Parts: sequence; structure tokens; C-alpha cells
Amino acid sequence: MKFDRAFLRAAAIAQLAAAAFGAATAGAAEPNERMPNGKFSALDRNGDGLLTRDEVKGIRNYGVAFDKADANRDGKLDRDEFTRAEAIHDRIVAGKYVDDSVLTARVKAALLKEPDLKSLDVSVETQDGVVLLSGFVHDPGQRRRALQAAGGVSGIASVKDAMVVR
Repeated sequence: MKFDRAFLRAAAIAQLAAAAFGAATAGAAEPNERMPNGKFSALDRNGDGLLTRDEVKGIRNYGVAFDKADANRDGKLDRDEFTRAEAIHDRIVAGKYVDDSVLTARVKAALLKEPDLKSLDVSVETQDGVVLLSGFVHDPGQRRRALQAAGGVSGIASVKDAMVVR
């Protein structure tokens, strides 16, 4: 019997808490105020409920997303516009990742075509169009050929050399 009373008491408290939570959230006027975005709040340094370009300048490659999401063209993002900007920015970042993957594959293919170069000994990493070649080559000539092959791939911003001659 003691267990049943404790269970009923806990259920009643849970029901009251749920009712209180529902009443508190039902009073919000704007839908975007009911579900605050932590990132939005952190970026809104002046607390005006809007984000300016200055407040989001620390987010890399955010300008295009900001412009596309600014529906009323006031140069500021409200919470709804910010949600759209985040989705656009995520797609942009994903697209850059795919572009880097394509560049990496192209560089690896170019290295495979190089005679007298053990291309499997050279690792290729790409970030924002910058290619990093690392690994081991047998002589300075192989290093030079690897750098030339990578540099000849279209779309590469630059090539960094971290290869070791052994």
C-alpha cells in the first residue's frame, strides 16, 4: 500500500509540472520565442533580438547565407531568418566539403599518372582548396614531380609540402 501511495503522489506531481510547463509556454506571443535558439542568443551580443553582420562575422563563410536569409532586406536576421541562414550555411559548408573531396580525388589521380612516383606513399588532404601532400618520397625529384602534378589540377588554390625525402 505504501508503494501505491508514493507512486500516485509522484504521478500527480508530474502531471502538475506538465500542466505548469504547458501554461508557461502557451503564453508566448511569437512561435520563435517559445523555442529559443541557444546559438542565436549567444550571437545576439546587444540583446535586441536581431543579428547584424557584425554579430555573425566570426562564423566562417556566413555572408552568403546571411544575405539569402534576410527576407526583409533590413540587414538584420530575426530568429526565423537565422534558422533559414543556418540551413543555408550548412548546405554551403557541406558543398565545400564535397568540393574538397573531388579535388583530393583529382590530385590522387594525377599522382597515379606520374611515372617513377610511388603515389601510395604520398597522402593527400584538401581543405578549402588548399592541398597538403605528406608522406615519404625517395628523392627530391619525386617531391618536385608530386608538387607539379598536384599544382596542375584545376581548382586547387595552393599546394603545401609536408613530404619527407628518405
